[in-house]
Amino acid sequence: MGIGKQTKRILITVAGGILLVVGVLLLVLPGPGLLLVLAGLLLLASEFPALERYVDPVRDRAMKAAEDSVASPLRIAGSVLAGLALLAAGIVWGTVKSLPFSGWSTGSSLILSSVILFALLIWSYRRVKSRHEAGTRASSDR
Repeated sequence: MGIGKQTKRILITVAGGILLVVGVLLLVLPGPGLLLVLAGLLLLASEFPALERYVDPVRDRAMKAAEDSVASPLRIAGSVLAGLALLAAGIVWGTVKSLPFSGWSTGSSLILSSVILFALLIWSYRRVKSRHEAGTRASSDR
């Protein structure tokens, strides 16, 4: 194995491992845990084919969780409020020096979390909406 291929394999393994660990942590913390677990598994499975058997079950659960997150206006509102709270907390932690772990390193990670939450919320909503429209078109074609 050449040095370039070995370096690529190491980088993919490290990135996949980080995504997997962060995803597992976010299963109990607020965040897109299943989607990050899926991303980590997909990366790792590209280098370690034995992991491919775990991809489909995690993908199914991640997509179901994404759809559930936008299943009702109340859930969407809750997610938007959580994103706004993360954004506000990031600004506060970045500017108020008397808070524990204050500074822009903490603040920017909270702000980034809110951006990721909003992006995933929009993605989930569009996915559910397009599936619903496709189902409506299919039933009207009958």
